Amino acid sequence: MSLSTVVSAPVKQARQALGARLRELRQDAKLTGRALAQAAGWHFTKVSKLENGTQNPSDDDIHTWCHTCDADDHIPDLIATTRAIESMYTEWRRHMRAGLKRSQTESVPLYEATTLFRGYENTVLPGLFHTAEYAAAILGFWNDFLDLSSDVDEAVASRMQRQHILYTGNRRFIFILEQQALRTRVGDTDVMAGQLDRLLALMSLPRVSLGIIPATAERHMLAQGSFWIFDESRVQVEGISAGLDITQPREIALHTKAFALLQQSALHGQAARQLITNALAELKHDGQ
Repeated sequence: MSLSTVVSAPVKQARQALGARLRELRQDAKLTGRALAQAAGWHFTKVSKLENGTQNPSDDDIHTWCHTCDADDHIPDLIATTRAIESMYTEWRRHMRAGLKRSQTESVPLYEATTLFRGYENTVLPGLFHTAEYAAAILGFWNDFLDLSSDVDEAVASRMQRQHILYTGNRRFIFILEQQALRTRVGDTDVMAGQLDRLLALMSLPRVSLGIIPATAERHMLAQGSFWIFDESRVQVEGISAGLDITQPREIALHTKAFALLQQSALHGQAARQLITNALAELKHDGQ
């Protein structure tokens, strides 16, 4: 399968999902496709194209569809979905072609504008919490894996500079980690030990809330991958070859709901600190 196929498939699925929602509105309004087309002044084939995801609707199309189906309350969410479909999927290779440093600095405006960060990580620790050594190991891996030719040291410096938001402004940081993230070996023993020590230090910040889901915890939510929620305006989901940038209210609400359920499975406070302390002790024992 080519990379272009991998990238285009989610866009196609998103269009089809949007089309299914439009079809539901039409059916709820007891309208046939031809009746809706006639009321809208469209050729009857346009309804089929929109519902099957072969044509992306314009803002005017959404307004007309919802007004005809007496569903004007759906207009803002559907327009947000439509505008996001073509831009929601970003290839990491294309995004990073200008270098890892740029990939770190491009996110600064979003970080600066956000007052509430919520993040779920299931394998590694959040970039905002990285030590320089841990960041170097992570970024070095992606530099090699994606065949980039970046200056990893500059990218690390940019990532560390971005962490100033942890200490400035009226911001809150709420993160949920899987216990595995404490044990995923990134770098050598010293790198991991330093990273876990930093995690313990950051937990003392009043603006930081950190929950950890034990491997044997009762699950209230089965998340498929890591994601970050920026206020109520954006969700970012990272994958191997690409990332989703989600701005439609309905999808943001689903991720917010998932995050709340993940919180219910997590340990906080002293119980969470004990999990980190245990991981640190195991690490040091293994390194002897």
